[in-house]
Amino acid sequence: MSHAALAPDTTPRRSRRKDARPGELLAAALSLFVEKGFAATTVEAVAARAGVSKGTLFLYFPSKVELFQAVVRENIVGRLSEWAQTIERHEGPQAPLLRELMHQWWQRIGMTEASGITKLVMSEAGQFPDIARFYQTEVIEPGQALIRLILRRGVASGEFRDLNPEHTTHGLFAPMLFLVMWKHSLGLCAPAQTQLDPSAFIDSQLQLLLHGLMPPSPHTP
Repeated sequence: MSHAALAPDTTPRRSRRKDARPGELLAAALSLFVEKGFAATTVEAVAARAGVSKGTLFLYFPSKVELFQAVVRENIVGRLSEWAQTIERHEGPQAPLLRELMHQWWQRIGMTEASGITKLVMSEAGQFPDIARFYQTEVIEPGQALIRLILRRGVASGEFRDLNPEHTTHGLFAPMLFLVMWKHSLGLCAPAQTQLDPSAFIDSQLQLLLHGLMPPSPHTP
């Protein structure tokens, strides 16, 4: 056995633990927010699940609201920046880009624990308008702006007919919201034969929408 293998780890245990704490706290908070909702989640419970004291949690996140905001930024907002770069680099038809981004959304957010944040916000917006406004500003508005950019490109190139980008954006978001609400509500207890195939559902909905986006045929009366 080499001397290197026998050499003790001289990295202070406390330093290693401290470096890991923000990520552990965010992971614990995400799980509890999704399990219990915003109102029922306490900072004490988050700290306990992460294996630290409440005082330690407050060193990184001074309030539960700021903890929630950090969870959203860590698990959702970062994806929007990645998709903005994908859109910027894309050349060619916009319909395949729409399909790619909708499937990526499901793979990176929808099928993960983070999808429960959307249901939380929708369920508790009335009770906690501040977190709803934060989610609107940080997630919904930037996400809608990306979709509108794709739609305007498609209209400008003649791939899509002239349309109301605001209404169409909501139409593209609606199937994704349905999948999230299904997953975190009725889908939990629905019989196996009625369960949705998310990928097939996304393709089906997109096909329905795209037929409405395409220019009318010259032979249409």
